[in-house]
Amino acid sequence: MTGPLISATDLRGRLPDVTVLDVRYRMGGPPGRDEFAAGHIPGAAYVDLDLDLAAPPGDGGRHPLPEPDVFVEAMRRAGVRNGRTVVVYDDWSGHAAARAWWLLRHYGHDDVLVLDGAWPAWTASGGEVETTSTAPVPGDFSGTPDAMPIVDAEDVLGVPVVIDARAPERYRGEVEPVDPVAGRIPGAVNVPTARNLDERGRFRSPQELEEIYRSVGAESGARVAAYCGSGVTAAHDVLALEVAGVRAALYPGSWSGWITDPERPVETG
Repeated sequence: MTGPLISATDLRGRLPDVTVLDVRYRMGGPPGRDEFAAGHIPGAAYVDLDLDLAAPPGDGGRHPLPEPDVFVEAMRRAGVRNGRTVVVYDDWSGHAAARAWWLLRHYGHDDVLVLDGAWPAWTASGGEVETTSTAPVPGDFSGTPDAMPIVDAEDVLGVPVVIDARAPERYRGEVEPVDPVAGRIPGAVNVPTARNLDERGRFRSPQELEEIYRSVGAESGARVAAYCGSGVTAAHDVLALEVAGVRAALYPGSWSGWITDPERPVETG
Protein backbone atom coordinates (compact mmCIF):
# COMPACT_ATOMS: atom_id res chain seq x y z
CA MET A 1 0.00 0.00 0.00
CA THR A 2 1.05 3.61 -0.44
CA GLY A 3 0.55 6.94 1.28
CA PRO A 4 -0.39 6.99 4.96
CA LEU A 5 -0.43 3.20 5.45
CA ILE A 6 2.27 0.69 6.33
CA SER A 7 2.08 -3.09 6.14
CA ALA A 8 2.98 -5.32 9.06
CA THR A 9 5.87 -6.76 7.03
CA ASP A 10 7.28 -3.32 6.30
CA LEU A 11 6.89 -2.28 9.93
CA ARG A 12 8.80 -5.36 11.09
CA GLY A 13 11.67 -4.24 8.88
CA ARG A 14 11.68 -0.73 10.32
CA LEU A 15 11.67 -1.52 14.04
CA PRO A 16 13.09 -0.04 16.24
CA ASP A 17 13.74 3.02 14.08
CA VAL A 18 10.18 4.34 14.33
CA THR A 19 7.98 5.49 17.21
CA VAL A 20 5.04 3.11 17.64
CA LEU A 21 1.82 4.14 19.36
CA ASP A 22 -0.74 1.58 20.54
CA VAL A 23 -4.20 3.19 20.43
CA ARG A 24 -6.34 0.13 21.17
CA TYR A 25 -9.85 1.18 22.06
CA ARG A 26 -13.49 0.16 21.73
CA MET A 27 -16.28 2.72 21.40
CA GLY A 28 -18.25 2.63 24.65
CA GLY A 29 -15.91 0.09 26.20
CA PRO A 30 -12.97 0.28 28.59
CA PRO A 31 -9.61 1.66 27.43
CA GLY A 32 -7.24 -0.83 25.83
CA ARG A 33 -4.51 -0.60 28.44
CA ASP A 34 -5.14 -4.18 29.60
CA GLU A 35 -4.81 -5.44 26.03
CA PHE A 36 -1.59 -3.45 25.68
CA ALA A 37 -0.22 -5.05 28.86
CA ALA A 38 -1.13 -8.51 27.58
CA GLY A 39 0.90 -8.01 24.42
CA HIS A 40 1.97 -5.23 22.07
CA ILE A 41 4.39 -4.38 19.27
CA PRO A 42 7.90 -4.16 20.74
CA GLY A 43 8.72 -0.67 21.95
CA ALA A 44 5.18 0.65 21.54
CA ALA A 45 3.77 3.22 23.94
CA TYR A 46 0.11 3.12 24.93
CA VAL A 47 -2.08 6.14 24.11
CA ASP A 48 -5.50 6.49 25.75
CA LEU A 49 -8.01 7.83 23.23
CA ASP A 50 -10.39 9.30 25.81
CA LEU A 51 -7.66 11.01 27.85
CA ASP A 52 -5.01 11.86 25.24
CA LEU A 53 -6.90 12.22 21.95
CA ALA A 54 -10.13 13.86 23.10
CA ALA A 55 -11.46 16.46 25.51
CA PRO A 56 -14.32 15.68 27.91
CA PRO A 57 -17.80 15.45 26.33
CA GLY A 58 -19.77 18.68 26.01
CA ASP A 59 -21.24 21.04 23.44
CA GLY A 60 -18.52 19.88 21.07
CA GLY A 61 -19.83 16.33 21.14
CA ARG A 62 -18.80 13.10 22.79
CA HIS A 63 -15.16 13.27 21.69
CA PRO A 64 -14.17 16.92 21.14
CA LEU A 65 -10.64 17.59 20.00
CA PRO A 66 -8.19 17.68 22.91
CA GLU A 67 -6.76 20.91 24.21
CA PRO A 68 -3.44 21.60 22.45
CA ASP A 69 -1.31 21.42 25.59
CA VAL A 70 -2.92 18.11 26.60
CA PHE A 71 -2.31 16.53 23.21
CA VAL A 72 1.24 17.79 22.77
CA GLU A 73 2.21 16.65 26.27
CA ALA A 74 0.64 13.22 25.71
CA MET A 75 2.60 12.78 22.49
CA ARG A 76 5.84 13.86 24.13
CA ARG A 77 5.17 11.43 26.97
CA ALA A 78 4.70 8.67 24.40
CA GLY A 79 8.08 9.46 22.86
CA VAL A 80 6.93 11.26 19.71
CA ARG A 81 9.70 13.31 18.17
CA ASN A 82 9.74 15.90 15.43
CA GLY A 83 11.33 14.41 12.31
CA ARG A 84 10.93 10.77 13.39
CA THR A 85 8.38 8.45 11.76
CA VAL A 86 5.36 7.57 13.89
CA VAL A 87 3.34 4.39 13.34
CA VAL A 88 -0.06 4.07 15.01
CA TYR A 89 -2.16 0.93 15.39
CA ASP A 90 -5.21 -0.42 17.20
CA ASP A 91 -7.35 -3.56 17.21
CA TRP A 92 -10.42 -1.80 15.77
CA SER A 93 -9.71 -1.91 12.03
CA GLY A 94 -7.80 1.36 12.22
CA HIS A 95 -10.62 3.53 13.57
CA ALA A 96 -8.86 4.72 16.72
CA ALA A 97 -5.48 4.75 14.97
CA ALA A 98 -6.96 7.04 12.31
CA ARG A 99 -7.89 9.54 15.04
CA ALA A 100 -4.27 9.56 16.26
CA TRP A 101 -2.98 9.82 12.67
CA TRP A 102 -5.28 12.76 11.96
CA LEU A 103 -4.37 14.64 15.13
CA LEU A 104 -0.64 14.24 14.59
CA ARG A 105 -1.01 15.40 11.00
CA HIS A 106 -3.21 18.28 12.16
CA TYR A 107 -0.44 19.36 14.49
CA GLY A 108 2.10 19.38 11.67
CA HIS A 109 3.80 15.98 11.98
CA ASP A 110 4.24 14.99 8.33
CA ASP A 111 5.49 11.43 8.79
CA VAL A 112 2.69 9.42 10.39
CA LEU A 113 1.62 5.96 9.21
CA VAL A 114 -1.28 3.69 10.16
CA LEU A 115 -0.67 -0.06 10.43
CA ASP A 116 -2.80 -1.56 7.67
CA GLY A 117 -4.86 -4.44 9.07
CA ALA A 118 -4.25 -3.29 12.65
CA TRP A 119 -3.15 -5.61 15.45
CA PRO A 120 -4.48 -8.79 13.75
CA ALA A 121 -2.23 -8.11 10.75
CA TRP A 122 0.78 -7.81 13.07
CA THR A 123 0.19 -11.13 14.79
CA ALA A 124 -0.73 -12.88 11.52
CA SER A 125 2.56 -11.73 10.01
CA GLY A 126 4.53 -13.38 12.81
CA GLY A 127 5.44 -10.08 14.37
CA GLU A 128 7.06 -10.28 17.80
CA VAL A 129 4.74 -9.64 20.75
CA GLU A 130 6.15 -7.87 23.80
CA THR A 131 4.51 -8.17 27.23
CA THR A 132 6.78 -5.86 29.20
CA SER A 133 7.21 -2.16 28.72
CA THR A 134 9.30 0.71 29.96
CA ALA A 135 8.48 4.39 29.90
CA PRO A 136 9.57 5.89 26.57
CA VAL A 137 12.26 8.50 26.43
CA PRO A 138 10.23 11.74 26.30
CA GLY A 139 9.94 13.21 22.84
CA ASP A 140 10.33 16.76 21.61
CA PHE A 141 7.10 16.89 19.60
CA SER A 142 5.70 20.36 19.06
CA GLY A 143 3.10 21.84 16.80
CA THR A 144 -0.07 23.85 16.49
CA PRO A 145 -3.46 22.60 15.30
CA ASP A 146 -3.90 24.00 11.82
CA ALA A 147 -2.35 21.66 9.25
CA MET A 148 -5.43 19.56 8.39
CA PRO A 149 -8.75 21.11 7.31
CA ILE A 150 -11.67 21.14 9.71
CA VAL A 151 -15.22 22.46 9.57
CA ASP A 152 -17.52 23.37 12.41
CA ALA A 153 -21.29 23.34 12.84
CA GLU A 154 -21.63 26.78 11.27
CA ASP A 155 -19.73 25.75 8.13
CA VAL A 156 -20.68 22.16 7.45
CA LEU A 157 -23.95 22.82 5.62
CA GLY A 158 -22.03 24.88 3.09
CA VAL A 159 -19.66 22.06 2.16
CA PRO A 160 -20.67 20.56 -1.22
CA VAL A 161 -19.86 16.94 -0.26
CA VAL A 162 -20.50 15.94 3.36
CA ILE A 163 -19.82 12.27 4.11
CA ASP A 164 -21.47 10.43 7.00
CA ALA A 165 -19.17 7.59 8.06
CA ARG A 166 -21.71 5.77 10.26
CA ALA A 167 -23.52 2.53 9.53
CA PRO A 168 -26.35 2.89 6.96
CA GLU A 169 -29.14 2.36 9.49
CA ARG A 170 -27.82 5.18 11.66
CA TYR A 171 -27.37 7.41 8.63
CA ARG A 172 -31.01 6.81 7.67
CA GLY A 173 -32.17 7.48 11.24
CA GLU A 174 -33.74 4.06 11.63
CA VAL A 175 -31.80 3.35 14.83
CA GLU A 176 -29.60 5.41 17.12
CA PRO A 177 -27.86 3.31 19.77
CA VAL A 178 -25.65 6.08 21.18
CA ASP A 179 -27.00 9.59 20.71
CA PRO A 180 -30.41 10.92 21.87
CA VAL A 181 -31.54 12.00 18.39
CA ALA A 182 -31.56 9.84 15.25
CA GLY A 183 -30.90 11.09 11.73
CA ARG A 184 -28.22 12.87 9.76
CA ILE A 185 -26.99 16.28 8.71
CA PRO A 186 -29.15 17.39 5.75
CA GLY A 187 -27.59 16.66 2.39
CA ALA A 188 -24.99 14.22 3.74
CA VAL A 189 -24.07 11.11 1.75
CA ASN A 190 -23.18 7.81 3.37
CA VAL A 191 -19.86 5.98 3.07
CA PRO A 192 -19.68 3.65 6.10
CA THR A 193 -16.14 3.00 7.26
CA ALA A 194 -16.64 -0.73 6.58
CA ARG A 195 -16.55 0.07 2.86
CA ASN A 196 -12.95 1.23 3.20
CA LEU A 197 -11.77 -2.29 4.01
CA ASP A 198 -11.51 -5.57 2.14
CA GLU A 199 -12.44 -9.01 3.46
CA ARG A 200 -9.11 -9.25 5.32
CA GLY A 201 -9.67 -5.99 7.15
CA ARG A 202 -7.05 -4.15 5.08
CA PHE A 203 -7.67 -0.86 3.31
CA ARG A 204 -8.78 -1.23 -0.27
CA SER A 205 -6.44 -0.12 -3.04
CA PRO A 206 -6.20 3.57 -3.89
CA GLN A 207 -8.06 2.86 -7.14
CA GLU A 208 -10.92 1.09 -5.37
CA LEU A 209 -11.24 3.81 -2.77
CA GLU A 210 -11.13 6.50 -5.44
CA GLU A 211 -14.05 4.79 -7.19
CA ILE A 212 -16.07 4.42 -3.99
CA TYR A 213 -15.71 8.07 -3.04
CA ARG A 214 -16.05 9.43 -6.56
CA SER A 215 -19.49 7.77 -6.69
CA VAL A 216 -20.68 10.22 -3.99
CA GLY A 217 -18.92 13.25 -5.47
CA ALA A 218 -15.79 13.12 -3.31
CA GLU A 219 -12.95 13.47 -5.77
CA SER A 220 -9.77 15.45 -6.15
CA GLY A 221 -10.51 19.16 -6.29
CA ALA A 222 -13.89 18.87 -4.57
CA ARG A 223 -14.53 20.38 -1.16
CA VAL A 224 -15.26 17.40 1.08
CA ALA A 225 -15.91 16.94 4.80
CA ALA A 226 -16.55 13.83 6.88
CA TYR A 227 -18.38 13.25 10.16
CA CYS A 228 -19.59 10.31 12.24
CA GLY A 229 -21.14 9.99 15.69
CA SER A 230 -18.45 11.72 17.72
CA GLY A 231 -15.62 12.59 15.36
CA VAL A 232 -13.51 9.46 15.90
CA THR A 233 -14.48 7.02 13.16
CA ALA A 234 -14.90 9.85 10.62
CA ALA A 235 -11.10 10.05 10.64
CA HIS A 236 -11.17 6.56 9.08
CA ASP A 237 -12.97 8.01 6.04
CA VAL A 238 -10.56 10.97 5.98
CA LEU A 239 -7.68 8.47 6.00
CA ALA A 240 -9.26 6.40 3.21
CA LEU A 241 -9.77 9.56 1.17
CA GLU A 242 -6.12 10.44 1.72
CA VAL A 243 -5.17 7.02 0.32
CA ALA A 244 -7.39 7.81 -2.68
CA GLY A 245 -5.66 11.16 -3.20
CA VAL A 246 -8.46 13.36 -1.84
CA ARG A 247 -7.87 15.81 1.02
CA ALA A 248 -11.00 15.98 3.18
CA ALA A 249 -11.93 18.10 6.17
CA LEU A 250 -13.08 16.63 9.48
CA TYR A 251 -16.14 17.88 11.34
CA PRO A 252 -14.89 17.08 14.87
CA GLY A 253 -18.20 17.62 16.67
CA SER A 254 -19.97 15.27 14.28
CA TRP A 255 -23.51 14.09 14.97
CA SER A 256 -23.20 14.23 18.77
CA GLY A 257 -22.16 17.88 18.52
CA TRP A 258 -24.66 18.77 15.81
CA ILE A 259 -27.66 17.74 17.91
CA THR A 260 -26.67 19.79 20.96
CA ASP A 261 -28.52 22.68 19.30
CA PRO A 262 -32.17 21.72 18.74
CA GLU A 263 -32.49 24.46 16.11
CA ARG A 264 -30.18 22.62 13.73
CA PRO A 265 -32.01 20.67 11.02
CA VAL A 266 -32.14 16.88 10.98
CA GLU A 267 -32.81 14.66 7.97
CA THR A 268 -33.99 11.02 7.99
CA GLY A 269 -34.94 8.37 5.48
